[in-house]
Amino acid sequence: MANVFVLGGTGFLGYYTIKELLNRGYKVSTLSLPPMPAEDLLPSEVDCKLGDINEMSDEEVLELLAGVNGFIYAAGADERIVPEAPAMKFFYEANVRPTQRLARLARQAGVKKFVLFGSYFAHFAEVWTDLPMKDNPYPRTRLLQEEVACMEGEGAMDVTTLRLPYIFGTMPGRMPLWTMFVDQVKGKEIAPVLGGGTAMVTAQQVAEAAVGAMEHGEHRGKYAISGINMKHSEFHQMILDELGQTETKVVVMPLDQMKPAMEQHDAATAAAGREHGIHMGVAVQVQDRDAYLDPADTMPILKYREDDVIASIVETLRKCVKG
Repeated sequence: MANVFVLGGTGFLGYYTIKELLNRGYKVSTLSLPPMPAEDLLPSEVDCKLGDINEMSDEEVLELLAGVNGFIYAAGADERIVPEAPAMKFFYEANVRPTQRLARLARQAGVKKFVLFGSYFAHFAEVWTDLPMKDNPYPRTRLLQEEVACMEGEGAMDVTTLRLPYIFGTMPGRMPLWTMFVDQVKGKEIAPVLGGGTAMVTAQQVAEAAVGAMEHGEHRGKYAISGINMKHSEFHQMILDELGQTETKVVVMPLDQMKPAMEQHDAATAAAGREHGIHMGVAVQVQDRDAYLDPADTMPILKYREDDVIASIVETLRKCVKG
């Protein structure tokens, strides 16, 4: 039985990943930030510790990883955070530096497989070269995070990245992040959206893909996974349906109408001493495009299965609405 360590095992994605690892017969240990979101969240066979790995000494981390074969990195800061400027420094210190250190220590401890949970913004920063995504703090540091992890693994440890899109599902003790989307349209007469769309997966698919990356992924593999693709307008209509707001209309806004307002928002944010990881003037250009991914590009490699993403979206939004 192989031993796998999951960093962030009581978080949304870590929780699903641990369940999938146990289903496949792995021995699992985890460290997560306190508090536990719910009592008895994880089965008793999981060695679950609470604490901040970034405050542990190298020796303590090496002891934590003794006998571990696989490391799944399900932690870090995402683009929803609007930190004090410069955001580049914040995301570097939140995502890049800890990943480099832990990948180095994992290799030193004899870990053979290291799976990083990343973002599909890294994928589109590479694909959409006409947009300045690589100059924006969040995509730029996500790309750097991938690179330093791979560099630390060279020659001894296979490092793979899951580039994750919109993710749906529920878990005990945590409210879905999509609550913020629900709150934005609650009680409104119109729900303004841009004309693009996005790839979507379930948390179960992420879990299966994570184990698949560990079992089948190649070193330096960067896998942008997907279950389905959907227009933002369709997604917002699903939100309105769950809210029961039959009179509210989803309105697709032209980019040239939205972009100046978002650039003004960026200026106001900067004046307040803060900065978005993806500047809003860039984010609206991203949202006006189809950030679509083909499941056929990654499913055969990572061997994750099709899932009912629509049902998962409904379940997730229902929990957001009910609170």
